Amino acid sequence: MRIHQLGEGTPEVAVVAAIHGDEPCGVRAVERLLAEAPDVDRPVKLIVANEEALDAGERYLEEDLNRAFPGAPDAKTHEARLAYALAGEIRDCTTLSLHSTQSYGDPFALVDTVDAVTRSICPRLPIDEVVETAGFTEGRLIAYPHVVEVECGFQGTDQAAENAYWLVKAFLSATGALAAPMADDPVQDGGAREVTVFRLTEPIPKDPAEEYEVFVTNFEEVAAGERFAAADGEPLYAESPFYPILMSPYGYEDVFGYAGERVGLLE
Repeated sequence: MRIHQLGEGTPEVAVVAAIHGDEPCGVRAVERLLAEAPDVDRPVKLIVANEEALDAGERYLEEDLNRAFPGAPDAKTHEARLAYALAGEIRDCTTLSLHSTQSYGDPFALVDTVDAVTRSICPRLPIDEVVETAGFTEGRLIAYPHVVEVECGFQGTDQAAENAYWLVKAFLSATGALAAPMADDPVQDGGAREVTVFRLTEPIPKDPAEEYEVFVTNFEEVAAGERFAAADGEPLYAESPFYPILMSPYGYEDVFGYAGERVGLLE
């Protein structure tokens, strides 16, 4: 784990990159920010979490770090030990955790539950959706207080790295660490925006197959009876309406993604 700091004092704001070693967008955003060395109004901790997996170009070495929390200092796996150390580093910090996905090109946020931190930060990020994940957070960093997770875009793309950078800048502005972005910034002018809230309701399992397909778009409602995916050419139809979230053919081993419901708006 590599830790940098902007500003003097004890940080109460943190940014975490490389929870997964095959998602370099967050590291690129952190390194870009460090190269700029901006003056900050509050000290900020910048963390590159799973350096070993990042160097190996692998998602993880022994187990998924984002399923290993709270971990333990004497745990058997590298990731469980790292989880324990990382949890200590973000304790008492409002934290942005940077990820990327195979399911959706635009950035969106995930939180455990919509709370005061969600309401103050998410409308000031360059996102249109926030997903409430309570009930699906076991072992994940997002289960800790004051953590907002963002999916920055398609895994391994330059656009995801660009999105990650502006997400970090907006987050630091929302937490009072940086002045509000200027009006000519490519994502927003620092003001609040309307964000739609969704809630995960259940995973969408996929049976073993050689080939998978997904026919729907994340965050767009699927009607009852609509074909939404296929496994080896066998179509799957929705039993009831749902909103697909994190849906992709190969993003997860045993699920296509999740079904969700639309809850309301933050603004």
